[in-house]
Amino acid sequence: MNKLSVVIITYNEEGNIRDCLESVNWSDEIVVVDSFSTDRTVEIAREFTPNVFQNRWINFSEQKNLALEKASNEWVLNVDADERVTPELKKEILRILNSGSISIDGYYIPYRNHYLGKWIRHCGWYPDYHLRLFRRNKGKFNNRLVHESVIVEGKKGHLKSHLEHFSYKNLSDHLARIDKYAWLAAQEMLGRGKSTRAFDLLFRPLARFIRMYLIKRGFLDGIYGLIVSLMGSFYVFTKYLKLWELSRRRIH
Repeated sequence: MNKLSVVIITYNEEGNIRDCLESVNWSDEIVVVDSFSTDRTVEIAREFTPNVFQNRWINFSEQKNLALEKASNEWVLNVDADERVTPELKKEILRILNSGSISIDGYYIPYRNHYLGKWIRHCGWYPDYHLRLFRRNKGKFNNRLVHESVIVEGKKGHLKSHLEHFSYKNLSDHLARIDKYAWLAAQEMLGRGKSTRAFDLLFRPLARFIRMYLIKRGFLDGIYGLIVSLMGSFYVFTKYLKLWELSRRRIH
């Protein structure tokens, strides 16, 4: 059997980490890299694994690549603290790992994203594939400040079973994350020489809303789809507004 390491990065995830770890407790190894949480995250994680490490926060990619370095098995499953491996996904992963010779080097997993207690089936939020299961020696996270992803050399496939994602605690949490991620995205864009035009502030947010609510049929999710689409639009507006602010600081 091919053995599996689950890698997780954390910071103040006391409310999430137990359910996450219980959903992967069947794996051969769990590695947690924590950024010096001030709550009970580390204490809870140590109930499930001795492999809990602390590292000063740099960015998402750095933390996840460190977790990969700490893993010891050939296969790695990367999950976040607000994600849960379903029993169906567990069975599918174990079936693959038990199949002997595996010709695939990385697998995309479909996400079932939940928002304020509701599974969002539209808005581009489903099936929302992410490459999360891969050979450790074939994968590395790209060097991005936000929206990081693993780059896998070799052949990729797709799994059928879902990973459950409970993304935001409430509206305040969503707004706070928009502010945080928009700032990181703006810094990344500035580093690539991007700047903000009036077009970006006026039409890009509108285009995002139209794509999520109309093209991706967010209206079928009712009020939840409207909120998700509006928040997606607001993220785009905030990102370009922060890019404008950063560009202005550089000039002055």
